[in-house]
Amino acid sequence: MRYAPRLMSAFAEPFPVQLHVVDSHTEGEPTRVVVQGWPEFLAADMAGRRLELATRFDALRSGVVREPRGHEAMVGAVLTPPVSAGSAAGVVFFNNVGPLLMCGHGLIGVVRTLEFLGRLRPGRVVIDTPVGPVAAELHGDDAVEIENVPARLFASDVSVEVPGLGTVTGDVAYGGNWFFLCRLPGIPVRFAERARLLAASTAVLEALGRARITGEAGAPIDHVEVFGLPERPDADSKNFVLCPGGEYDRSPCGTGTSAKMAALHAHGTLALGAPWRQESITGGLFTGRVERRGDALIPFVRGRAFVTAESTLRFDPRDPFRAGF
Repeated sequence: MRYAPRLMSAFAEPFPVQLHVVDSHTEGEPTRVVVQGWPEFLAADMAGRRLELATRFDALRSGVVREPRGHEAMVGAVLTPPVSAGSAAGVVFFNNVGPLLMCGHGLIGVVRTLEFLGRLRPGRVVIDTPVGPVAAELHGDDAVEIENVPARLFASDVSVEVPGLGTVTGDVAYGGNWFFLCRLPGIPVRFAERARLLAASTAVLEALGRARITGEAGAPIDHVEVFGLPERPDADSKNFVLCPGGEYDRSPCGTGTSAKMAALHAHGTLALGAPWRQESITGGLFTGRVERRGDALIPFVRGRAFVTAESTLRFDPRDPFRAGF
């Protein structure tokens, strides 16, 4: 999926002159956290703030993560006041095409960013997101373990006809976002094959849309996760994850790892508490497990994040590319 340049000289939504941001990467996938300067949200809940980001702040979102200040693979996060008792902050994630429901690698990056800013110390923290409060444990070895929202397998052995690929069969699962989990015979899950994997997974996503295959209650599937044999000796699987906006996840994908573990557990191949080590297309690693709490399956995902920059983004009112392209 591609997008056209957005050239605008005036904006209906608030547009600041500058924003203070901290960049990091989680196992290779970038996160840009807006820590100061974002206009105030009006909504009192995180779902409403996500909607505001898609409407009032769409041009600002684009200017933060698209070129010339960002790039197609960048994921943004804007910090907000918390909405739940005991939460340290709220966060709304977004990418090159719009807001996200949740972002596992991004939350790991947010926690490390808050530590970098001196707002957190090692220990447990809760962050409010549009899908609910998400807990995280900040460790002293650059690692963060997130306790994600409940994950579940929605439908197994779902087949779809994909032009050029034939019949592709996989599972529909939820881990904070909706995923189609599958294998693509004939295309190795290797970094050198990323162009073929991107084209094939995009074709799968388009075929799912044409076939009206969705998540629960008609929720659109907006991620495709392709699996193959690992290259790292400490990994159980290697994946390639197509994200909304037509880019691939450089990390093993936190919500995708959560969805995969839910599917594995439902199929009887991952026991409660057993580790699952997911390698990314770039060689990063997440280590996860699932626990049962009543009827809910809770995924835990651990990975490392590193701060790469602290900077000020400037938005000159005369700049025709102020909202990115």
